[in-house]
Amino acid sequence: MMQTRHEGGPAMRPTYFLAALLALAAALPAAGAGFLRSGDLRVHFNALPTTELTPEVARQYGVTRSANRALVNVSLRRGEPGADVAVAADVTVSATNLAGQRQDVRMREVRDGDALYYLGEARVSGQDTLSFDLTVVVEGEAKQMRATFRQEFFPQ
Repeated sequence: MMQTRHEGGPAMRPTYFLAALLALAAALPAAGAGFLRSGDLRVHFNALPTTELTPEVARQYGVTRSANRALVNVSLRRGEPGADVAVAADVTVSATNLAGQRQDVRMREVRDGDALYYLGEARVSGQDTLSFDLTVVVEGEAKQMRATFRQEFFPQ
């Protein structure tokens, strides 16, 4: 289990990290963010430049802040909002640029209290558009959930 703390400060509340990422993605005009729903299961996903993270948050979660990196964030929740719980899954992500160059994005599980995230970093080169292919298989279930989303990245 990964415990996260601000240096010299109290533990970061787990739901704040996801909320901050989703709010940031919604605020950016070209940000890739979305969700899938199947019954009472929701899969939230987004991608954003790692430079949009504060140095503290990047350090907490082991993310490299760079103009050549994008953060992919995936979380799964079961139940109605407000009474939902985190769900573990096998999360696979690949990213393909407009030139057709594909990269597998190594996703890692981050547990923070009751929260559970899957984070990965993709390479970007200058102004780039990546198409992300996401596959999620919930632990103990055979059914796959799939999504594709695009994100445009601009050098800073």
